[in-house]
Amino acid sequence: MNCNVQDGTIVAAHSNQYRDGRGYAFKSHDFRVAYLCHACHYAIDHGKGGKGHRTEEWEQAHRKTIEYIFLQGIVK
Repeated sequence: MNCNVQDGTIVAAHSNQYRDGRGYAFKSHDFRVAYLCHACHYAIDHGKGGKGHRTEEWEQAHRKTIEYIFLQGIVK
């Protein structure tokens, strides 16, 4: 949902924000995920560009993921 790559590495990448339940040794809630390929997941977790930029990138991918889930009828 970030780069549109379909390479078989897509995973549900959890939010890294404390407000979403993230903490030491804890992942955030499962409803705060973004479908990302391995490269985008790594870049958002560890990449350059500053935390604010990486957070906004993740938020945009999260919004696209939620839209996809609803439009596909995965959740009603």
